[in-house]
Amino acid sequence: MLREEGSQTLQQDKEEKKGKNISKVEFPDLDAAKMVRGSNSIDLLKDIPLKVIVELGQTVLKIKDILELGVGSIVELDKLSGDPVDVLVNGRLIAKGEVVVIDEDFGVRITDLVLDKKTKEKNGEENAGQEA
Repeated sequence: MLREEGSQTLQQDKEEKKGKNISKVEFPDLDAAKMVRGSNSIDLLKDIPLKVIVELGQTVLKIKDILELGVGSIVELDKLSGDPVDVLVNGRLIAKGEVVVIDEDFGVRITDLVLDKKTKEKNGEENAGQEA
């Protein structure tokens, strides 16, 4: 019964649209260069939340070792005490830092920004141009 009512409604909609003037909408072309140059373009992104992870270290354990873990177990990591920790944003390493205590919470003091290859090349090209 519902199918019959639904198909009747669709048929009525089709008949109503036949009498109406329907035209295609045309949008103007977007100029990417103008959009990027806008001073507020980065402001659109500033409120987007990103996942930040601070990683003390890593290790690889066999399943049998994981099954033996319990309260009081110690897992040895690949970093020494006092080594810088990794700061990852959305899974990508962006900085290194040192663990600090803020009141009763842990925090990280950034000690080094990690630049990707493209950024390093760009900075190297700019610095070379400035020295000349």
